[in-house]
Amino acid sequence: MLNIYKIITLLLVVCNITYGQNTNVTKVKKIMLNKLTPEEKNILINKGTEAPFSGKYNDNKAEGLYICKRCDAPLYTSEHKFQSTCGWPSFDDEIEGAVKRVPDADGRRTEIVCANCGGHLGHVFKGEYLTEKNLRHCVNSLSMKFIPRKDSKEEVIYLAGGCFWGTEYYFKKLKGVVRTSVGFIGGKTEKPTYADVCKGTTGHAEVVEVVYNKEEIDVIDIIKLFFEIHDCTQINRQGPDIGEQYRSEIFYSTEKQKEAASAIIDILINKGYEVATILTKAKKYYKAEDYHQDYYNKKGSTPTCHFRTRIF
Repeated sequence: MLNIYKIITLLLVVCNITYGQNTNVTKVKKIMLNKLTPEEKNILINKGTEAPFSGKYNDNKAEGLYICKRCDAPLYTSEHKFQSTCGWPSFDDEIEGAVKRVPDADGRRTEIVCANCGGHLGHVFKGEYLTEKNLRHCVNSLSMKFIPRKDSKEEVIYLAGGCFWGTEYYFKKLKGVVRTSVGFIGGKTEKPTYADVCKGTTGHAEVVEVVYNKEEIDVIDIIKLFFEIHDCTQINRQGPDIGEQYRSEIFYSTEKQKEAASAIIDILINKGYEVATILTKAKKYYKAEDYHQDYYNKKGSTPTCHFRTRIF
């Protein structure tokens, strides 16, 4: 017999229907269960907990639907998700009827499970005042699968061009950019701190995460600005800032971004620039500490580490 949830999910994505809170998943009967890895079994069946900040969906900002890893039942939408800094994906609401609350074995907390198959999701907390709904579903990434919205207008690219304070300053002002943050990417150390990266042993680069509306701005214009606010000919440094964390590198998340960056680099080479910029597929991004975010606006000044020089 066909898995009704998979059919429903496919129809939602293909038809570009917004995943609303009125979706009633309780009317659909359990049909079949997916095969789980040992790690997934430990979470969904044995009620384990993944390590904080280790889950693939903790920092996921894409638009779409979160479904149960065990039975494919819709659980949450991207509209429910918020950044809580607790180390696990956090949601302040669920799809109606999708999540069941039960007393936890510890006698203190409230466990949340998939209402369809009973798979363990995590715990729910109230009274933290992190959002207007004052509710936090703390969910293991391993309990879920994510289906991106096909009609999403947002894309993300990570740009390393020296000190991330100055880089973010310019991109925050660019029309079409939805939001930015600064952090680290490209290295081997998990959950690095700024102090860790400054040691030069993590392999990470300081980057600005640029989330942009692809209908309002072409990624080519983003990449052109990137090359105009830093020296792409320097290797493992930008001016007085020396170290591999200050290297010039573009971490792309789509093939279109890669192709656009390659085209711009070819133009620069034809102009006589000895481009040292590396192109790398984006992997896990670690957001830097809060005091680094939007640094120059908080400080009320302008960058001393980056200046724009018109090239194109």
